Amino acid sequence: MPPTLASLLRNPALKLTALAGGDHADAATVRWVHTSELDDPAPYLEGGELLLTTGLKLDMGSPDALAQYVTRLARAGVVGLGFGVGLSHETVPEALVEAAEAHGLPLLEVPRKTPFIAISKAVSAAIAAEQYQAVTAGFEAQRELTRAALAPDGTSALLARLAAHLNGWAALYDASGAVVAAAPDWAGRRAARLAGEVDRLRGKPAPASAAVAGPAGTEDRVQLQSLGTGRRPRGFLAVGTEERLDTSARYIVHAAVALLTLSLEQSRTLQDTEQRLGGALLRMLLVGEAEHARTVAGRLYGGLLEAPVRVLVAEPAETAVEAVGLLAERVEAASLRSAEPVLAVRDGNRLTVLASADGAVLAAALAALDSDDDLVAGLSAAVGSAAVPAAHEQAGRALAVARRRGRSLVEHDEVGSGSVLPLLSEDAVRAFSDGLLRPLREHDATARGDLVASLHAWLSRHGQWDAAAADLGVHRHTLRYRMRRVEEILGRSLDDPDVRMELWLALKAAGR
Repeated sequence: MPPTLASLLRNPALKLTALAGGDHADAATVRWVHTSELDDPAPYLEGGELLLTTGLKLDMGSPDALAQYVTRLARAGVVGLGFGVGLSHETVPEALVEAAEAHGLPLLEVPRKTPFIAISKAVSAAIAAEQYQAVTAGFEAQRELTRAALAPDGTSALLARLAAHLNGWAALYDASGAVVAAAPDWAGRRAARLAGEVDRLRGKPAPASAAVAGPAGTEDRVQLQSLGTGRRPRGFLAVGTEERLDTSARYIVHAAVALLTLSLEQSRTLQDTEQRLGGALLRMLLVGEAEHARTVAGRLYGGLLEAPVRVLVAEPAETAVEAVGLLAERVEAASLRSAEPVLAVRDGNRLTVLASADGAVLAAALAALDSDDDLVAGLSAAVGSAAVPAAHEQAGRALAVARRRGRSLVEHDEVGSGSVLPLLSEDAVRAFSDGLLRPLREHDATARGDLVASLHAWLSRHGQWDAAAADLGVHRHTLRYRMRRVEEILGRSLDDPDVRMELWLALKAAGR
C-alpha cells in the first residue's frame, strides 16, 4: 500500500497530530515529501506532496495572506501541510488551521523533536516497500501466468489468471480485431464493443497502447495493448478494471503482454511454414497437378481438396496496396477461428485465395470486400480440385469485369450468364451507342417516321415484317420503307448479321 497521511499519523515515532482535515487522511496518498519556506511554493510542486514548513516567511498576522497560501497549495495538488512548531512559532496559528479546514486540506502539527527528514525517510521507506511489494507480486504473477500459458489451453488459461489478478476482465483479439478469447466468458461481448478502438490502434506500429473508456453503460477503465515484434501487430490485448491500474497491476499486464507476444510470434513462425506449404499446393493446383497436390496436402489441407472450392482473386482498386495485406490477415484470422483450412498466396499486389465453397473463411473474405472500397475482386464458381485452373481463370475474368465496372466484387455467374453489356466498359458502350444511333436520332428529330423505334421493333422480331409492323401499328410496307431509310442513312446493309448485332447492342445500351 502507498503511504497515506493516516499511516504517518499512526507512526508512533513521528508523533504527528492532525489539526484540520483529519477525515481526509485515509484517502490522502503521499507521493513525496517536500520542504519549503516560500510563501508560494506551487511552481515547484507536481501534486501529491506532503509539504513541510516552519512558516518562516508567512505573514501570520494576516488571515487573508494565510488563506491565499492554503488556496495556492490546494490548487497545486498538495495532499497535506505539515507545520513544524518550536522554531519560528510555538504553536500553529489558528488562522492557518481555519483556512486549511475551509479548503479541506489536512494540516498536521510536527513537534519540535521530530525532524523533517524523519518524515521524508518514513515516506521514502513506505514508497520503496510498496515498489518492492509490487515487483514481488509481479514476479509471482508472472510465474502463475507462465504456468498458465504452458497449459494445453494456454491462451484461455492465461487470460483467466490475468483477469483474476486484476479483479477485472481480459480479452485477446487477432490481427483483424476480432475477439478470439476472453475471461470471464461474459467479457467477450464487452470486448467486441471496443472494435473501433482496436481498429485505431492497428494503424500504429507495435508495440503501442491506449487507455480508453469502457463501452457505454460500464464504468470500466480499459487498457489496450498491441502484440507483436514486427511493424504490423499480430494481435491485441484488452484489460478492463473499475479502478486505475496500480504499479503491481501494470507489472502483471506487462508480463501477460510478453507471454502473449511470444506465443503469437511462435505461432506465426508455424503459420509462415504452413503458408509456404499452402502456397506450393495452390501453385500445383493452378498448373493442373491435383493428384500430386492431394498427396502433399496430407491431413493439413486434405479436407479442403475433397470438397467443392472457389477461387477468389483480389487486387487494390487503385494504390491502396495495404488493403491486400489486410484482406490476407482477415482470411488467415477466419481460418484460425473456424479451424477451416485455406490456401492463400500473395503475388505482388494480387492475393489468390482457394477456400471451401460454403465455408466461414470465404464468407469472412466476402464480408471484408463488401466493407472495403480499396479492393476489387473476382470470384469463381464452385469446382472440384481438378478444375482449379479453370476456376482461377474464371476469377481472373470476373476481376477484370469488376475493375471495368467499378465494383468491389463480381462473381463468375454474373460473367457466364445474362447480357454481354455488363462485361463491357460503360463509357465505351455509351460512346459506341451514341455514335451509331446519332444519325437516326437526328433524322427522327427533323423528319417523319420514327426510325429508332422501328429498328428496335424489327430487330426484336428477328426481321419478321408483319409482327414488327403490328407492334408499331403501321403497314408492313411502311416498315419496309423505314428500314431502307435506315440503310441509306447509316450506309450499311441490314442483311449483314454483324450490322444487326451492332445495332441491337447499341439499342440495348441506349435503354431501348
